[in-house]
Amino acid sequence: MDATTDAALLPDRPRVDHRRPIALVVGVVAAVLFVGLRFAVELSGSAPLPIDQWWDDAMADLANPVAVIVAWIPAIVGGTIGMIVIGVATTVVFLLRRRPWDALAVASSIALVVLIGAPLAAVIARARPADSLAETVATSFPSGHTAVATTIAVVLGLILRRGWVWTAGVVWVVVMMWSRTYLHAHWLSDVTAGLLEGIAVSTLVWALVEVWRVRRAQRLVATGE
Repeated sequence: MDATTDAALLPDRPRVDHRRPIALVVGVVAAVLFVGLRFAVELSGSAPLPIDQWWDDAMADLANPVAVIVAWIPAIVGGTIGMIVIGVATTVVFLLRRRPWDALAVASSIALVVLIGAPLAAVIARARPADSLAETVATSFPSGHTAVATTIAVVLGLILRRGWVWTAGVVWVVVMMWSRTYLHAHWLSDVTAGLLEGIAVSTLVWALVEVWRVRRAQRLVATGE
């Protein structure tokens, strides 16, 4: 594939993107850590870990009405409806800008993280903190809000390759993790698991989509299409 073909088929991507193997390694490590944390929670009988109880108590000590209202903002925006709207809107924007591969990476990442996290939370059925100000149903591990927030932040960071996107993404994820634990909707290990799940899914899906994109471009060149 020569430089002209690269520009035509992969206009916004280098032929050799050294981030792909890094993304694969990060994704695998995050997946392993996620599984390890899942077993740690199972071994505890799904009871809160010592650090979970310490963090929940710390959040209770810092409670005040204004902070509770602030904490509800990311909880609502990052809820099921909010994330569906954000995911669909982002996918549509990439499609309108004629970037179908990026649209595929976003849509696939969000769909997969939900397909993994929601059934897993139902199976584990971990009880939320007793003083939860939000949901009370026993689907605490992993945190779906955190997983989806992380997925969107990471996949957009990888696609757009801008420092401000990464910065905004990190801030959004940290605020989401704080919000979910401040409202006592999740234990600290729940949001940590959501973080790891989101990192694993977004990096692996993005890397696989990029590999598929390049190989398809190479096949098109080989066949003269």
